[in-house]
Amino acid sequence: MKKRVAIMGAAGRDFHNFNVYFRDNPEYEVVVFTATQIPDIEGRVYPPELAGDLYSQGIPIEPEDDLKRLIVERKIDMVVFAYSDVSNQHVMERSAMVNAAGADFLLMGTASTMIEPQKPLISITATRTGSGKSQTTRRVCNILKERGRKLAVIRHPMPYGDLVKQVWQRFETYADLDRYECTIEEREEYEPHIDNGTIVYAGVDYEKILRKAEEEADVVIWDGGNNDFSFYRSDLSIVVVDPHRAGHELLYYPSGVNLRTADVVVINKVDTAALEDIHFVRENVMAANPEAKIIEAASPIQVDNPAVICDKRVLVIEDGPTLTHGGMQYGAGTIAAQRFRAREIIDPRPYTVDSISEIYRKYPEIGRLLPAMGYKDEQVRDLQETVNRVDCEGIVIGTPIDLTRLLSFNVPVTRVRYELQEIGSPTLSELLEDF
Repeated sequence: MKKRVAIMGAAGRDFHNFNVYFRDNPEYEVVVFTATQIPDIEGRVYPPELAGDLYSQGIPIEPEDDLKRLIVERKIDMVVFAYSDVSNQHVMERSAMVNAAGADFLLMGTASTMIEPQKPLISITATRTGSGKSQTTRRVCNILKERGRKLAVIRHPMPYGDLVKQVWQRFETYADLDRYECTIEEREEYEPHIDNGTIVYAGVDYEKILRKAEEEADVVIWDGGNNDFSFYRSDLSIVVVDPHRAGHELLYYPSGVNLRTADVVVINKVDTAALEDIHFVRENVMAANPEAKIIEAASPIQVDNPAVICDKRVLVIEDGPTLTHGGMQYGAGTIAAQRFRAREIIDPRPYTVDSISEIYRKYPEIGRLLPAMGYKDEQVRDLQETVNRVDCEGIVIGTPIDLTRLLSFNVPVTRVRYELQEIGSPTLSELLEDF
């Protein structure tokens, strides 16, 4: 008899694991996906066009909160955990709930989920959201472009809309972002690459996405999401760790997978982290993966117009996922506000509305910052209304995208940018010589 399976996810790793392992596997029947982390991604169906011949009606996507009931009612034999940037404690609590309900609990590994590339491939991942993957990816891309390589970046999935339309997507211009109706979260990942002249692929079916990218690239770059491990077997694995969250490289899932499979570990933000935390992270890296080469790096900030900050009452807008499930309580915008001596960082919480207020109820540790949330049009409208209501003299934007393209502002605005800068030796350029 077929094993009846539920896959726990957040519209990313869950779909990938299904596509590469379960979709055409007659030994299993995937009965349901569950969804969490991202608002309003449940209540959909993984469509039959993507689910394959064994699933003519597609597969329903239900809230994770209903999983215990689903295990019993739908006679689930096995539950696959397939999302990232959660504590090891969180994973094992879910395992206990699943096991108590009678089902087996499975974490799928690299051998059963990684696709083999046909072109050289570099994976860039991290041990937490907000560690500095994006600037590391841009740095690697710039080095390879200087050496005449033609690149394509494949970004970890964020398919929150029409899944059939998102089977594979190619982004080369800002018009492509509009054409695919990208959310703020998607734009934050794609825009910096477009600005850098690098083509980006993303979507749902990562076998098709890889083959499309390989048609036009000499080298493919996997730009990971959260702290998930790569969907592809890589020729070079670069992993970024964050000493501002020292110890998280061992305490979060699947951070330990990345750490133990890394060829190169970048200890980022050494210019702003405490020395003892940098040493602690280095010791953890060496204990878990003594063969990995270690690079120390900084992410120095650049502020377009410091006058917007100096002696002003400012609202700081930071990257949404970094503040929410990434757990950071500050970002580049906060550092800029402090460095250029803002008179006050305004607390946005008294001014929030609807879905933005709900974000603070779910993640109270965010504090006096405004996360740039925009998973859907309603959330973007709520973000706009919140910004309009805040009584401030200036706005500091610490997100990777130009929010002025999506929101209007009634006070002066300045953007904060950051790029990776290696400190000492070895450098990424030196290590890429061998690659």
